[in-house]
Amino acid sequence: MGRDGEGVKAASATSIQISFSYQGMQCRERVQLKPTTANLAAAQRHRDAILQAIDNGTFDYLVTFPQSKLAERFSKTPGKTEILESYLTRWLERQKTSLKTSTFVDYQRIINNTIIPQFGQLKLADLKRNHLREWCDSMTKVGNKRIANILSPLRVALQDATHDEMIENNPLYGWNYRRKDAPKPVDDVDPFTTSEQASILGVLKGTSYNQVQFSFWTGIRPSELVALEWGDIDWKRGTVRINKAITQHSDEAETTKTKSGIRSIKLLAPALAAINEQKAHSLTHESGRIWLNPRSGEPWQGDQAIRKTLWIPTIKRAKVRYRRPYQTRHTYASMMLSAGEHPMWVAQQMGHSDWTMIARIYGKWMPEANREAGNKAVSLFGK
Repeated sequence: MGRDGEGVKAASATSIQISFSYQGMQCRERVQLKPTTANLAAAQRHRDAILQAIDNGTFDYLVTFPQSKLAERFSKTPGKTEILESYLTRWLERQKTSLKTSTFVDYQRIINNTIIPQFGQLKLADLKRNHLREWCDSMTKVGNKRIANILSPLRVALQDATHDEMIENNPLYGWNYRRKDAPKPVDDVDPFTTSEQASILGVLKGTSYNQVQFSFWTGIRPSELVALEWGDIDWKRGTVRINKAITQHSDEAETTKTKSGIRSIKLLAPALAAINEQKAHSLTHESGRIWLNPRSGEPWQGDQAIRKTLWIPTIKRAKVRYRRPYQTRHTYASMMLSAGEHPMWVAQQMGHSDWTMIARIYGKWMPEANREAGNKAVSLFGK
């Protein structure tokens, strides 16, 4: 039967087999019809239409035989056959060599714990913006920033799928979810007072004392402090170069959190005193690192190790209300601004590209202009 006298035959009591050649491969597909004379004739017309579409270059295997095992092989957009879970799993594996370890761990956690449970069984090409919008709408107790962080790895993965021609369009391209009544993020700024600092330092000695004092008077992030090496100190200029960080997820030093995070910090007198005292403890250590775990005498393996080994026991002994180690950074900023240091200088010391964040986060520590402000300009240029 058919154009060549073959191609349609009974396959079972309830199905008919259609055979045809496509892209150099012999294909056999079954349609669920009893092989009656009328149904065989209908199957023959179906095969003729397939051959015509192949000749015209318009044949779509996936549309014609959506359940076929060959559909994925011949699909013009593989995303129509692969589920999102499978694609994201492969995509994550490829990212291991191109992402910072800490970033990769964040992406992996979001994708495995949040994205895949929600959308994993959808076909890659079936994920639409409407799905994502409705999902974001349902997260009523989550702020816009958190939602943006959740969508971030998915946005990158879908863009890669677009470039690889697995899907035609990225549903997240050019779109950001924002809810007007979303909970406002609360800045976790809770600096230590002067007396609290004294209590904390009062229960420390040796390398632990030096490290905490250095943290209070430089404002560097704990992950940056862990990675510091003696070669980063410029003794002549009295500065320290910050260009790397070590987190609990990284086996070795990585670049700083942001590009502006690469900076030179002026070592104020208390910080300089701490680093000079530290020479006796780690200057000759083979690692070249400045700050060591007081228990093992070896370099810290991540910023979380500081919290567990040094920080929590210290806060308990000092009988100071607990705040995380990162608050030493906020303490530094509040001290500098309260003393009247220029916000732009503070921003540069802390690794911010401009001082808008400084003003937003630490505004209440910035003194108001005094009554004489502006008079110097008048005396110089007013005449």
